Formats: sequence, C-alpha cells, structure tokens
Amino acid sequence: MASNRHLGRIIAFQTLYEEEFRLEANDQSFDLKEVLDRNVSRYKDEVSDIDFISKLVLGVSKEHSKIDKIIQPIAPEWPIDQIARMDRIILRMSIFELQNVHDTPIKVVINEAIELAKEFGGENSSKFINGVLGTYYKNEIEPKEATKDKSEKTKKKAKAAIKKKVTKK
Repeated sequence: MASNRHLGRIIAFQTLYEEEFRLEANDQSFDLKEVLDRNVSRYKDEVSDIDFISKLVLGVSKEHSKIDKIIQPIAPEWPIDQIARMDRIILRMSIFELQNVHDTPIKVVINEAIELAKEFGGENSSKFINGVLGTYYKNEIEPKEATKDKSEKTKKKAKAAIKKKVTKK
C-alpha cells in the first residue's frame, strides 16, 4: 500500500501541477475531473487507491487558498506566489493530507513530501519542504497531540479512581 500511496501522490501532484499551470495560462478548456481521470487511467494497473488520489486532488484544489493562509506565516520570507510551483503544490498536498487524511502516520506524510521534493523540485526543495512542514508540525500538530495525551492520561486516572472506589465498597 505504501508504494501505491506514493504513486498516488505523484499522480495527484501531476494533476494539481497541470491545474495550476493551465489556469494561470487562462486555459478555459481545463477540466480538473477530466485531467484526474486521464492521469489515473495511465497507471490503472499499478494504482488501486483511487479514492485517496481523488480526495487529495479535489481537496487541495478546493482548499488551496485556505492552505496558502496556513503556509504563509510558516514561510514568511516567501510570499506564496514566489514559492516554486512544485514546492507550493507539495506543501499544499501535505498540509491537506495532514489535516484531512487520518489513516497515514504524520511522519510518513512529511517523508513522502520530502521525497516528492527530491524527485520533482529544485536543488533545495527538500530542505525547504522539510523546514516548512517541520514548523507546521511543531506549531499545529504537536500541541494538539500533547493536549490529547494529557486528556487521555486524565481519563485513565479518573477510571482508575472510580474502579478503586467501586472495589472498596
């Protein structure tokens, strides 16, 4: 499944790249669903998790402005339109996946983004992606995980206290 998801991310990346490029060129004939179907069909024998690819492509396409607002404060020296297109799309995909696809471990999503940057980005893309996603993790995910862990410990203590009271009676 891991390599299948990697290929799925590549297909999603190619689709989103084409979308941004063609829309920037004012291509009125662009149809995201058509391009997605075409790109998936090219790899139909190798990929089976089409729902994952569709969720990633359609979600990033729909929420890219929202995701850009998350990226901007993390990379303040780089206005969104000055981030290389490849890097921008990889960041959008990764942040969308971290927020909306909960069956993939966080470290896997970040490592996959770094691998995509190495494959398709520039010389420093992987370092840039790693830095931005590392900051996102530190600022957004880590505090939520700490709160969740603390809440779970509190629940366990409460259950233990109740159990102790019940057994004393």
